[in-house]
Amino acid sequence: MAGLGNGGKALVMGILNVTPDSFYDGGRYADMQSAVRRAFEMMDEGADIIDVGGESTRPGAIAVSPEEEIARVCPVIEEIAKKTRAIISIDTTKPAVAREALRCGASMVNDISGLTFDEGIASAAAEADAFLVMSHIRGTPATMQDDTRYDDLLGEIRAFLEKAIEKAIAAGVKKEKIIIDPGIGFGKSLEGNYVILRNISFFKEMGYPLLVGLSRKSLIGKLYGSDEDRLPATIALNALAVYAGADIIRVHDVKPHVLSLKAVEKLKKVSLDGSAA
Repeated sequence: MAGLGNGGKALVMGILNVTPDSFYDGGRYADMQSAVRRAFEMMDEGADIIDVGGESTRPGAIAVSPEEEIARVCPVIEEIAKKTRAIISIDTTKPAVAREALRCGASMVNDISGLTFDEGIASAAAEADAFLVMSHIRGTPATMQDDTRYDDLLGEIRAFLEKAIEKAIAAGVKKEKIIIDPGIGFGKSLEGNYVILRNISFFKEMGYPLLVGLSRKSLIGKLYGSDEDRLPATIALNALAVYAGADIIRVHDVKPHVLSLKAVEKLKKVSLDGSAA
């Protein structure tokens, strides 16, 4: 993962939603002061990347204009970039938003559409020599859960990502700046999400760093008959994903994940005969 570097360890991406309608923390960090405070809190807790988003991608979410999105994210990114050790990511599908966020101090673009909403997002990343995360999705946030049936779930996701990679490279994005995401929760059934997690190695075989974003999503909430805390299962599944090879986990709760990954990394270094690797 050239340029990201953490001694080969998995990286923790902290989620910073500066939106009024995100599914978990909508409105909590909608003003600049609270958003910046939260960013530095996550960095103090060990976040390697801060992912700033100005438009909700929850199921059923309604799109906002590029102008509104820029107004939400750019003041926050500028303030964080003044004094930060973390990589700043812009969570957007719009080239105009990506360009402005990169100008303000971001160095990563997180496109949940895998270039299907606007291929210009790849050119925006290439122009700034930024990292580009491309996720699998079917449909849009407003429609993605309407049909979650696949003839070949893993194969279709991989083909989608391979096509996105080809487009990104053609647009000038360097191969070493590409990160892939199988898109947990984006147009998948409950069972489908768990199939993806059981097959992390299938996507690792593609040869690119792999991001997993499952924090507090419905694949956890649907396990319970009541409104239980989703954090314990989030930590468990992220730990298993990292053990299986995930390179980045995108989370709301940074500190407990940083602590859990210390144990996972230790486990990965111990051989079957009990000696340290």
